[in-house]
Amino acid sequence: MVDVMNLHLARHLARKAIGGALAAALVLASCSADTPQANVGTQGPDVAAPSTGTGVPTTLAAPSGSASPSATPAPPATSAAPSTIPQPVLINDLAVAPDAQRIDLVMPTFSDPTSVTNPLHPSALVESVLLLGTVDDQAFRTEVTLLPETRLIAWAGQRIEALVSQYVAFLDGRIHEVAYDFYAQADDGSVWYLGEDVYNFADGVIVDTHGTWLAGKDGPGAMIMPADPQVGETYRPENIPGFVFEEVTVASVDQPVDGPLEPIDGALVITELHMDGSREDKTFAPGYGEFYTSAGGDTEALALAVPPDTVGDVVPADLEAVWRAALATLEAVARGSWPAASASAGELGTSWERHARGDAVPVLVAPVMGRAVADLAAAVESADANAAHQAAMAVAQTSNDLRLLYLPVAEVDRARLDLWLTQLAFDSAAGDAAAVNGDFFTIDSIRDRILHTFDGTARTLLNTGLEELQGAVGDVDLPAAADAAHALRVTLSSL
Repeated sequence: MVDVMNLHLARHLARKAIGGALAAALVLASCSADTPQANVGTQGPDVAAPSTGTGVPTTLAAPSGSASPSATPAPPATSAAPSTIPQPVLINDLAVAPDAQRIDLVMPTFSDPTSVTNPLHPSALVESVLLLGTVDDQAFRTEVTLLPETRLIAWAGQRIEALVSQYVAFLDGRIHEVAYDFYAQADDGSVWYLGEDVYNFADGVIVDTHGTWLAGKDGPGAMIMPADPQVGETYRPENIPGFVFEEVTVASVDQPVDGPLEPIDGALVITELHMDGSREDKTFAPGYGEFYTSAGGDTEALALAVPPDTVGDVVPADLEAVWRAALATLEAVARGSWPAASASAGELGTSWERHARGDAVPVLVAPVMGRAVADLAAAVESADANAAHQAAMAVAQTSNDLRLLYLPVAEVDRARLDLWLTQLAFDSAAGDAAAVNGDFFTIDSIRDRILHTFDGTARTLLNTGLEELQGAVGDVDLPAAADAAHALRVTLSSL
């Protein structure tokens, strides 16, 4: 397994040289075999990319305060693109669709690839998405964020500037997967998937990078959304048999679905075939993109997205009261002050009841908050410090999610960063080194989302604080890690 210091050594190497990403990939994939293996992630039973995959994404490798090399606008195509895309050979007897049903065989052209506005995959328009669900009977949470960087990808004589979308998944409250997905819109309005960098976690460390691939290096780019999908049409969002493979068949179009706040018309329903022969059903909703996934009893559903679900620009008083009371409860529990914790927990319970009755609450978020509020009341009443902390964290996290409906994404992400620093300090005090390691990776992924919002001095302060925290975590010096987390919280509050 790979520890936090190995990843940051890899990133240091990547910042020192253009070829650093390859060095990073070798470090990160040190525990994986040289031959393809089954994907242990949650985004479908794919097969792994080679251990020498694309490595650390450009968004992670770029020096602080400088433009990412991939953010350079794409130059014109260096040669004429072929009329059709050469197709990889399947390695087993999958029951794939005949070519006559395929709509992804013609080579696309990309004149304005980062303007990804396809209504069923509007990657350039949706800034932040929260998905909730269940995997292996455990709570599954995903945060998807459009990053400010782009990735320049060479494929079939074209140099294509692609959007970078960060996918961070949590299983039972702990980091499970981080992926950086690369999307570009073709001139005909279809959206193409040009690769991803994947980091799969267990017990707070990266265990593999299975699922990593890059168009033009590992195989062809792949259509992930047609411009105008029709029933019976087939396309492959991943098309590297032996590494990653998905074939989609359009099952229905123009379907009504229940949105986070109101009904939505015009949804797309697909069936997705994987390399092992299993199938997965997915729904895409206009204005949102991927909306609902179901396979083998596991589900992942869109809980809210902004700006589609934006309600206003002022957080309602009761919701803000829930948020503030959750933070106060966390502090009271940390001090062991149960009367103060009881008062704050009671206040937030009352405020939540009022907010839930009178203001917009996405349908999937309401029960999550309801359970967290009830758990907190019970834990505080029994003076169970661990349960009270975790329940207060759940209330704070969920109320902060709801603040996305009113506040800029970066402001909510700054609050998420502060919450995870609080969690890291708690896990340090509990002596849970694996949890602390995972907390740091979560913090580092949030840093990728907000770093561009700081000026040069503030960026330096944030990065310096994270480096100090990294050192303590890497040394497994948990008291020092707690101190560094506290110091970084103070720094963050001043920026």
